[in-house]
Amino acid sequence: MPKLKTNRGAAKRFRLTASGAIKRNASHRRHILTKKSSKRKRQLRAPHMIHPSDLRAARRMIPYC
Repeated sequence: MPKLKTNRGAAKRFRLTASGAIKRNASHRRHILTKKSSKRKRQLRAPHMIHPSDLRAARRMIPYC
């Protein structure tokens, strides 16, 4: 069986945790930050986990991570 190709866009966005979950960064933190509250910006800093419904697709994109 041939080696599987990693989706390079997904590899740059997702990281695997020790327990096997996939974490990601939050969106909406790049620009237009002046109108967003400090609480909202602070909460967007924290790592988020991929939703269970997207987990299968993400695992297929990063097979060797």
